Amino acid sequence: MSEASKLIEGRTGPWEIVLGLEVHAQVASQAKLFSGAAVGFGAGPNAQVSLVDAAMPGMLPVLNGFCVEQAVRTGLGLGAQINLTSRFDRKNYFYPDLPQGYQISQFKDPIVGEGEVLVERDDGTSFTVGIERLHLEQDAGKSLHDQDPDSTFVDLNRSGTALMEIVSRPDMRSSEEAAAYVKKLRTILIYLGTCDGDMEKGNLRADVNVSVRRPGEGLGTRCEIKNVNSYRFIQQAIEYEARRQIEILEDGGHIHQETRLFDPVKGETRSMRSKEDANDYRYFPDPDLLPLVLDPAWVKAIEASLPELPDAKKARFQEQYGLTAYDAGVLISEQARADYYEAAAAGRDAKLVANWVTNDLAARLTAAGTPIAESPIAPDEIAELVALIEEGVISSKIAKDVFERMWAGDGRPRAVVEAQGLQQVSDTGALEALVEQLIAENPGQAAAVREKPQAIGWFVGQVMKATGGKANPAAVNQILRSKLGA
Repeated sequence: MSEASKLIEGRTGPWEIVLGLEVHAQVASQAKLFSGAAVGFGAGPNAQVSLVDAAMPGMLPVLNGFCVEQAVRTGLGLGAQINLTSRFDRKNYFYPDLPQGYQISQFKDPIVGEGEVLVERDDGTSFTVGIERLHLEQDAGKSLHDQDPDSTFVDLNRSGTALMEIVSRPDMRSSEEAAAYVKKLRTILIYLGTCDGDMEKGNLRADVNVSVRRPGEGLGTRCEIKNVNSYRFIQQAIEYEARRQIEILEDGGHIHQETRLFDPVKGETRSMRSKEDANDYRYFPDPDLLPLVLDPAWVKAIEASLPELPDAKKARFQEQYGLTAYDAGVLISEQARADYYEAAAAGRDAKLVANWVTNDLAARLTAAGTPIAESPIAPDEIAELVALIEEGVISSKIAKDVFERMWAGDGRPRAVVEAQGLQQVSDTGALEALVEQLIAENPGQAAAVREKPQAIGWFVGQVMKATGGKANPAAVNQILRSKLGA
């Protein structure tokens, strides 16, 4: 994507969007950050709340060591600096769903420092987004405004849940780039096992910082759009907000730094509150928590245990299986899909397996709303289907019919082929007799093929029609070329 294509044309000339994201990823953990209360979706209101989460007098936070390990694992996966000494701070502000009146977070000394993420665009090009920091913090509860027309209810189940806030540098210049960045970040977190990436449940959400400027000028005043939880909404929010800011500036106005919300129904952002600066939160070190000091050997052990990450897997798929960058990228975009593919590709035509996994199977799963991990067709069944094609038992066309019958639950590929009599005709004697008959009955078409070999397709079609689509296409072509001298 060219730099010029990212510009937005206003009434008075082009504008450039500058984007930075703060992604909040819920740590994959069985317990909260500072208490032993359970973490889980779907529990009854206030069913997962400890005395610490409810901020009862005298209750002190105790740091969950596994959440620390998950943050370190994430930092290493992002190629970021792990800070061996970090500390927790109190971020003071009041909301009904924040019982303590402050949030325990990290301000000056986060657990993870600078890193970077390589992001692929849809057109195959890539760009790099710098990571400024990753810090641990506790989530707030949830205010419910739709339970009663006269009252607001508070559910503290989420209060104290561990979050990783991953802060990017303002390196993105379009809504497409922002969505692609979040998508890549989500993939990395799922591979690492540090966040389940469920955006519908709010386990991964983004605060989007949007500003606009004339190309080549300094940074403009940014507005933050809070808690956007889908790729589509991220793009819509950015595009609306950028246009809003451009209109204000072109009318001679000024952008006020503020926090805004995105309304997905109206497709617009609206003001929530003026944007606080750090001093508004009155950050200070939490006196109940000692500085966090990590053992370098412990960090090294975590690094050694990291799984193969998306970029490395993509490169290996290209080298080991001979796949294109595009096919490899599609397959590794979901860990479950990559695992499924590798299980199916063992000993088979890797490109052909990739086609079945990314096309026919993917289309069926998407239409059914079924994740690939729950596919009714197992990887070894796809491998068996491809084997039948490789062995010449069925053609690629017949394989489509077999696949549909497999999806319907009719059995494994070989059983379907045998039960339905779908084996393709490879008997050269029978095929030769049929070809000779067609040539004798259609001398004009035969003469046309001798003059223009591309016309052989007509005869191929007739043979396939006569055999109900079961003739071996390779054998048919070979016999036709021999008989017609094409």
